[in-house]
Amino acid sequence: MIPIAATIAAATVAGVATERRLGERADSLAQRLAQAILWILLPPIAFFNIAALELTAEVGAGIAFGYAAILTPLGLAYVVGRHLLRLPRPAVGALMLVAAFGNTGYLGLPFSAALFGFDELPRAVAYDLLVSTLALITVGFSVGAGFGTLGDGAEPPSPLQRVSAFFKRNPALWACAAGFLAPAALAPGWAVDASQAVVFGILPIGFFVVGLTLAGAGPGLLPLRRPVGWALGLKLAVAPAVVLGLAALIHEVPDSYPVQAAMASAINSIVVAGEYGLDRGLVAAAIAWSTTVVVAAGLIVALV
Repeated sequence: MIPIAATIAAATVAGVATERRLGERADSLAQRLAQAILWILLPPIAFFNIAALELTAEVGAGIAFGYAAILTPLGLAYVVGRHLLRLPRPAVGALMLVAAFGNTGYLGLPFSAALFGFDELPRAVAYDLLVSTLALITVGFSVGAGFGTLGDGAEPPSPLQRVSAFFKRNPALWACAAGFLAPAALAPGWAVDASQAVVFGILPIGFFVVGLTLAGAGPGLLPLRRPVGWALGLKLAVAPAVVLGLAALIHEVPDSYPVQAAMASAINSIVVAGEYGLDRGLVAAAIAWSTTVVVAAGLIVALV
């Protein structure tokens, strides 16, 4: 956890420093990096890991509960953003993203290993792929297409344009579908290992973009604003409570699944926000705050 925390801090600080040097050009750099993650790095990760995945009945209940832990805060975030906070539509979509989708890969997998040992990692990986990854490239990108400006700042797009953008701007969806159809022979061990190394390589790039976005939006994002506070409560409290409650009432789940549900807001939310024109400032602030809380908890666990 200590190397991960140091990487996150260094990448974010580097992003802030770069924004101060580049000024207005930093926003263009942030968008290009986010698009590189979306179009170059995410598709092979989705394809190789889905093609190689072996799903067992043991984790089935936990995966179902994981979707409940995404959809519940997603719906609550819509109600809070639309009716309580009265946010503009791109900000409502941003709140929905950061309240529902978690960083179960970059943070969740190290957490699971630290808390429960490496034997728990395959189940944690299954949650990351079948819950977080699939939900993000389907539900998450749908939120982006449905609530964003599609990145051009012009007139609100029509429903047909939103549907078209969902499919055209979602390469990981097609890679994931191809992975489900492909035989396991097309996902050799070396390719899966390489794709998982890329996952950890995205971590500094993603938080560099967060630093660029935070610095570009100004110091007003650093205080814990109400939308960010709601995002933290929904993501870090409601989501794991859903998994724990369903596990107690219906069926036991792997130990790592409540922890995965409690992960910080997904770093790839900044990619969705940038591609579809959601409120990137709100997304970046929620990622920064929730990651700070979760990493601090992880460091305490690691040191104890």
